[in-house]
Amino acid sequence: MFVTKPPRLRSTMRLALVIALCWRSSCVVAATSGDDERELTTIPLEELVQIAVVTSASKFAQITSEAPSSVVVLTAADIRDFGWRTLADALATLPGMYVSNDRNYAYLGARGFLRPGDYNSRFLLLIDGVRTNDAVFDQALIGTEGLVDMSMVKRIEFVPGPGSAVYGSNALFGVINVITREGSTLPGMHAAIAAGSYRERKASTSYGWHSQNGADVLIAASVFARGGQDVYYPEFDTRDQNNGVAARLDHDRGHNVLFKAAYDDFALTATHVDRTKGVPTASFGVLFNTPHSTRDTQTGLALAWNRQLSPQVALSVGINWGRADYLAIGTYARVNGPTVNVDGAHARWYGVNVHATLTGLPGQKVVIGGETGIDTRQDQFNFDVRPYDVVLSDQRFANRSALFVEDEIRLPGGFIINAGVRYDRRSDSSSRISPRLAVLNKLTPLDTVKLLYGSAFRSPNAYEKYHALAGSGGSLANENLRPERITTREIVLEHVLPGSGHATLSMYHYLMSELINQELDAGTGLLVFRNLDHATMNGAEAALERQFSDMRLRASVAWQMGRSGSGAELIESPRRLAKINLAAPLKGSYAKFGSELVCSSSRQSNRGTVGGYCVSNLTLTVPRVLPNADLSLSLFNALDKRYADVASGAFQQDTIARQSRTLYAKLAYRFR
Repeated sequence: MFVTKPPRLRSTMRLALVIALCWRSSCVVAATSGDDERELTTIPLEELVQIAVVTSASKFAQITSEAPSSVVVLTAADIRDFGWRTLADALATLPGMYVSNDRNYAYLGARGFLRPGDYNSRFLLLIDGVRTNDAVFDQALIGTEGLVDMSMVKRIEFVPGPGSAVYGSNALFGVINVITREGSTLPGMHAAIAAGSYRERKASTSYGWHSQNGADVLIAASVFARGGQDVYYPEFDTRDQNNGVAARLDHDRGHNVLFKAAYDDFALTATHVDRTKGVPTASFGVLFNTPHSTRDTQTGLALAWNRQLSPQVALSVGINWGRADYLAIGTYARVNGPTVNVDGAHARWYGVNVHATLTGLPGQKVVIGGETGIDTRQDQFNFDVRPYDVVLSDQRFANRSALFVEDEIRLPGGFIINAGVRYDRRSDSSSRISPRLAVLNKLTPLDTVKLLYGSAFRSPNAYEKYHALAGSGGSLANENLRPERITTREIVLEHVLPGSGHATLSMYHYLMSELINQELDAGTGLLVFRNLDHATMNGAEAALERQFSDMRLRASVAWQMGRSGSGAELIESPRRLAKINLAAPLKGSYAKFGSELVCSSSRQSNRGTVGGYCVSNLTLTVPRVLPNADLSLSLFNALDKRYADVASGAFQQDTIARQSRTLYAKLAYRFR
């Protein structure tokens, strides 16, 4: 016999579930106002478990409708259903985002802005909340060189817009926080093997353990290799250059390691990646169709301590250390004939951060903290092997420190004000103050409007300031580079859809000053980084997420216009973007079908116009195809669309062709 629970009891159960969700995400429940409590208790139980709680926007847990940005969350289910193999694959599906690839690295663009060859230095990449941009290039690794295997990712939080008020340098266009899985989510031993087109293969394994006293351990490792395809470049189509075909030079191989341990208030995370990529494009003046490769190795270690000191005070302390090594080996024309040249960098850094979350003031949540760190090595070098000749040997170090404060204030009438400011000081550049202000109003229980203002900066990195090489494909140093800065204004409208889902509309205006741009020096023909006057970006984005029974839909469209100070349209800046992701079960089976379509309009290049494209990817996931085993089959660029990305000044080509159609199969096994 079933008994209907009294309304008050059902409301109490709903609120208890909200508190439980927030507790798991380190929410400070005491800050919830009476209006919020009544609103949450009206949400059906089956919908409460889908509330997205994010921590990346303000360094404390918030539901997405109360975050001072149009935060987007991707989950492990998304990664599985759409077969994403890299972080770049996932980010390319977000509203207003797009990715290019020069067959060496993946580059991320946002809201009409992507400078080819900038190594993603205008995005801040966090792994479990810890900064990973290195100390020489400020590079965010999002391709096959990424720090974490995608099967170990629990969720991805992307916070678009300036984030310097919370995180300092590099957070111009957004903050990406990759949150990895715990041993409790992957108990026991798991293993997977995969194979794909162009001799691609991969093997991975993980072991997770969780005890009743709260101790948690996860160990994971993966190794991959890809033979690659022969690539034709008409710019090199001569008999002595193999008729423009780069043969057996597009290979890719590497491995990842992840270790996590947590007990009580402590958490330890260690990450490592080592990747070697063959470069078939003859970039930076390398002789065409000769061996050319880059090797990226990065290791990170972070220790965190988090404790609720009292009902009104939570304290967080973090210590992190990182190292990154880069090595490029290529053959160049010299007076004495072809010579092997080695270009490289060594980066070492560590940092300490402390922040406290205070909830003792009525209707307020205050975060106050500070950071300090030292880039102990910013070394760059270059030499010819035979005869041995040192071309560049530059050693630097830098230190940095910062103080920040943020206040979330809840006011009557459904208003929330989120204000923050941060002061940064670096030894190699002037001090910077970065403010942020967000005014939010819940017009109805289902509708929220956000008015956002922010300012962010990026200090020039060691590569941009000090890298100097003579000869073909060389560069000039520019120690007079100034930090670039961005000021943004944005309005966001969010609507919760009945059932499960939400719709978002964003309109923005970005103004960027002292923009750092790589160009060819007219006098020497060498590459050099210089500050341009300014650039503007205006645009609008509309996004929809909806759950229909077992079917999940994400769709977005974006219009954007980026112009330089002279009024010229920015290169690699599409005016229109459209994306659709759909995951649905196959009728009468356990299998699930995931499909995605990513479209971009044409873009300006250095010499002309690059055509637009629509690329479709398909993934079929079959759970329990064997006892304890799951199978997935993916077809990337399913229609074999021929398209290209804009090349930077380091290439003889104006555009670089993207990957043709590939097939990928993965079998994952759970040991009992």
